[in-house]
This record gives sequence, structure tokens and C-alpha cells, in this order.
Amino acid sequence: MKYIDEFNDPGLARRLLDDIHATVTQPWALMEVCGGQTHSIIRHGIDQLLPEKVELIHGPGCPVCVTPLEMIDKALEIASRPNVIFCSFGDMLRVPGTDRDLFRVKGAGGDVRVVYSPLDALTIAQRNPDREVVFFGIGFETTAPANAMTVHQARRLGIRNFSLLVSHVRVPPAIEAIMQSTSCRVQAFLAAGHVCSVMGTAEYPELAERFQVPIVVTGFEPLDILEGVRRTVLQLERGEHRVDNAYGRAVRDDGNPAALRMLEEVFEVTDRSWRGIGMIPQSGWRLSESFREYDAEHRFDVTGVRTCESDACRSGEVLQGLIKPNQCEAFGSVCTPRNPLGATMVSSEGACAAYYLYRRLEHGPASPKEASPVG
Repeated sequence: MKYIDEFNDPGLARRLLDDIHATVTQPWALMEVCGGQTHSIIRHGIDQLLPEKVELIHGPGCPVCVTPLEMIDKALEIASRPNVIFCSFGDMLRVPGTDRDLFRVKGAGGDVRVVYSPLDALTIAQRNPDREVVFFGIGFETTAPANAMTVHQARRLGIRNFSLLVSHVRVPPAIEAIMQSTSCRVQAFLAAGHVCSVMGTAEYPELAERFQVPIVVTGFEPLDILEGVRRTVLQLERGEHRVDNAYGRAVRDDGNPAALRMLEEVFEVTDRSWRGIGMIPQSGWRLSESFREYDAEHRFDVTGVRTCESDACRSGEVLQGLIKPNQCEAFGSVCTPRNPLGATMVSSEGACAAYYLYRRLEHGPASPKEASPVG
């Protein structure tokens, strides 16, 4: 328990909070990019312990939440086919598509299976050579290396009945899109530590300099987040804007070289649509040409998918940090984890789910719907 308890020390947390309170002299708005950080902030009440002048804005850091509706509907179409075994992590099964989710496909007879690793899906393909096995590969840079390795392994073993439905997204282009939005209020970023453990920090200095914003790489435990906030506020008060690694126990500046080599071999950068936000140039990955035969979109030729978002769902504004979840009129009434209108309410990293779980009786005034979208 040593390496858990030491990052939950209440005495040290109090000292960090005292430092933050003593440092702040004017209002600052910080965005945490990672949904895991959002849940930690809300669960531990960190945002309520900070000075009133420090606002934490919840960003588009939930990979399930930003998976585009079109990709969800393509997954539903593929999973409904009779010869397909569709594999996914469990948090994707309740994500609403246009008119159903993967649970409903499974209930209607589709072979939808929850796995804990893409390699589990590859094993299923080996054991079922007469079936097409598809793994739903979503996520930020954190999960991409494992998916890339699995496709690489499939080709090495000559397994032809396996494919990947790819919906990977990248953090730096999302930060750029947020900062270019006319409605942006963000003055600094808490960068996701697990993303940087893979990618390193090389992509962030240019963003920090161009947009004049501090970017502090931060972990997920309460003390990690408080230290990240402390370092960020210190930069803001001094008028600085640089990249600072506050998660040195897991992040190196050059990232994970082996993972980066695997990503470069298997994937290529592409434009990607983000649910509730829209198209962000160069913000995603897809399988490279040499691995295209393992691309489920190409293999199943899923075209003509027509999507339709709920008119009552404001998750796009939540993902952009324009409103807090409890400022949506549907929050906690029409939209609940049992009957979600959007992915932010059902995902284990979704901001709406965090608010519902930890402070669902708190409702604030709704913000204007005219808020400008990112992009």
C-alpha cells in the first residue's frame, strides 16, 4: 500500500493547498485533459478545495466520449453481421449510437464479447478460424501501442480473420483546436500523464510557446493533481508558459521508444472527427497502408451510415469545457447512467458520469446554447 498511500497523504495535501492559496492573486482557468483526472478531481472534491479564483475546466479527455457517432454506428453495423465476433472493452457497450448500443445488438443475437486486452480478441480469432473477429480499437495515445502490437502480431502469425476498427485520437491537436476556438477560456493545461508516458513531451513546447499557456504533465492521484495545479498556478502568476513534467516517476521526455517505433510502423496520422466537437485535423491514427488488410472499415466496407445525435444532449459543450455537466437541462433527469443520451454519462471516464456519481444533486444554471464549438 506504500505507493498508493503516499500519494493520498492528507497532511501533504493540506500543505499543497496552502501553497496554492498563498500563490493565487487573480482568476485562472485550467483545463485537465484527461477523464481519469476529472474523476479524481470530482471524487476527492479537489475543485472545491482550491481557491475560488482557480477554476478547473473539464476537457475532452475521455476516449469513449469523443469516439464519433459515425464510428459507433459502424461498430453496431459490423457487430450485427452473422459471421462476426465483435470484441470490445466493457465501457463501449453502453455508449449510445443513433438508435441502439452494443448491448442491444448483443441482446438481439449479435456475438458481442467483452475482452480485457486486444490480444484476447486475437486469441478468439485463433480459436474461431471460420469467424471474422473484430476488435474495437479506441483511445488516446495510451492504448494505441497495444492495439498496434496486436495487429503486428496477427500478421506475424498469419491470422487473417482478425481486424481492428480504429478510432484513435491524439491529444496535442485537440489542445490546438481548443486554443483556437473563439469561446476558449483556458489559460493553462494539466496534461495527461499516461499519454506522455508513451509519447513523451516533445509535442508540447511548441504549443505552450505559440498559445502562451503553461502545460504541466500531471498524474492521477490527489497529490499528483494538487502538485500539478500548484506548478501551473505558479507559472501563471509569474507570466511563464512552458512545459513542466510533474509526473517524473512515470514520464520521460522521450517517452517510450519501443512503443513509439511500433506506432510509427503500424499507424499513420489522419484527420479525425471527435464526437460533439467535429473534425480536428491530424488528430487521429489509422492503420498504415501496409496493414490496411486488417482495417475493419475497409474489410466490411461500412458505408452509408446515417447518424443522428440527441437534440437534448449537450455533451459536446461539456467536452469543450463550455459548460459543467450539471448545467445541462437533461442531466440527472432525462439523462442518467441507466439511460444515457451521450457517452459522457455512461463512460467510466466521462465528466457527466463523474458529476452524477459524486454530486448528482447539484444543479447549476444552464449556460447559453449559443456557445461556439471548437474548430
